[in-house]
Amino acid sequence: MVVYTVGTFDLLHVGHLALLEYCASLGDTVAVGVASDEVVKLYKPNIPVIPLEQRIQMLLALKCVDIALPYHKLDYIGVCMQVKADIFVIGEDWGKKPHNMGVVNYLKAQGKKIVQVQYNPQNSSTKIKAKVVAQYKASGLNMCLA
Repeated sequence: MVVYTVGTFDLLHVGHLALLEYCASLGDTVAVGVASDEVVKLYKPNIPVIPLEQRIQMLLALKCVDIALPYHKLDYIGVCMQVKADIFVIGEDWGKKPHNMGVVNYLKAQGKKIVQVQYNPQNSSTKIKAKVVAQYKASGLNMCLA
């Protein structure tokens, strides 16, 4: 069985690892769709800190990930077909946006399974970035962040 999930995977953290290890427990092959910067701009205020190619490299280095490929538009059906997904793992914030419902309807029509997971609120790339900025400001350093 092929398990497919998607995300930004910027600043890889233990929440990402927990998700990917859970995906590995559901099937034989874990395929991960990694959002390009253009896609991330559609739903987040900031683009990733880590370049797309490096995010993919980091994911492929994990023993629980077999396939990592970018997606450049909010159309999950094509990649689900490409990787022959049997199970699509989504986060609790998935929502009922048209691009989301399209893949949900497609997978249900194909008799495939959709598994929704809860996030650990302590783990977030956004929170990690905010903490780094706060610590930088608190340090009183007079150099710009690059």
